[in-house]
Amino acid sequence: MNTRRPTQRMDAFTLIEMVLAIGIMAMVLVVVNSIFFSAVRLRERTLAAVDEAQPAQQAVTVIRRDLQCAMPPSGILSGDFKAGNVSELNMSQPAAIELYTATGALREEEPWADIQKVTYELKPPAVRTVDGGKDLIRSVTRNLLNTVSPDVQDQWMMSDVQDIRFECFDGAQWLDTWDTTGSNTNLPVAVRVSIQLAGGPGRSANRQPIEIVVPITSQSSTNQLQTATSAGI
Repeated sequence: MNTRRPTQRMDAFTLIEMVLAIGIMAMVLVVVNSIFFSAVRLRERTLAAVDEAQPAQQAVTVIRRDLQCAMPPSGILSGDFKAGNVSELNMSQPAAIELYTATGALREEEPWADIQKVTYELKPPAVRTVDGGKDLIRSVTRNLLNTVSPDVQDQWMMSDVQDIRFECFDGAQWLDTWDTTGSNTNLPVAVRVSIQLAGGPGRSANRQPIEIVVPITSQSSTNQLQTATSAGI
């Protein structure tokens, strides 16, 4: 008896099926590649924004602390409060503000109190940039008793600054200038700080300024006594 074993049919991909599979894989790879590089570009932009914001946030924190701890214009280790194009003999160029503040760090190796003289000014950058911005410099004088040759330490705060303004509130209106050696014998009620950032390649020409308003709670005790006396208290 002659029997035949059934033949097994081997299924295989045709050429058309292979071409379609390769095409689908290529489209998937293109989509994945596009998503990956979009995520990389987003990461780079985010890191750049964070790196740019860190010096600005630090500068705002230091300015706020200096203003909150401002000393009234009376006493031995305190002086005048000046804002708006401040110019003195020991300054190479006008400063935006000059104040005495109790933010000095007490150290064993430095025989200074916590009161220090602070000025904020804009200076040309050490490395010239295409956007024309300046560096915001915080100058600190710790030894307030040395009036002959003060030891001034410059601290870099942030770069790419076009302008910085300090406006003082007297209780009724905002003033561009303030000088306790003149008619303003006391500290302002509040100070508004506006930092205008410079534009440049890849940046908006009209960047929004950084603005903060800092209330000043420290007032001169001399003025308070005079007010109480004049009121008949």
